Amino acid sequence: MTTLSIDVKWATNMAFKANINGHELMLDLDETVGGQNLGPRPKPLLLVALGGCTAMDVISILRKMRIKPEYFNVKVDGEVTEEHPKHFTKIKLIYEFRGKDLPLDKLQKAVDLSQNNYCGVSETLRKSVELTSEIIILDQTE
Repeated sequence: MTTLSIDVKWATNMAFKANINGHELMLDLDETVGGQNLGPRPKPLLLVALGGCTAMDVISILRKMRIKPEYFNVKVDGEVTEEHPKHFTKIKLIYEFRGKDLPLDKLQKAVDLSQNNYCGVSETLRKSVELTSEIIILDQTE
């Protein structure tokens, strides 16, 4: 078993610095709740982790299938409760593709492999949050 470890060090006021793989990331709250807006809030970073994890999987899988989209984006929408502790109840991943020769069945296979076999962030979140996905093939004129 491998252990991942990061430090989240208090910088000032409500700002914290995280060091991730040698990259520094500042976290903060916005001014309305006592921060200085020096960086993103932690909760959206969970969506970034999920989107990044599955996006990297999908591109890697599609390359092995010799499918090369001209454009690829993963939009991640998370529903958050109003009451504390505010947490995600549902997360939807929307995979957007544009390009020529993009067979939907192969796109779906790449997404399914990511979600069910490779993306550890999906696997972790699936235990507490409803995860759904959708594939959209965008028009070439968009």
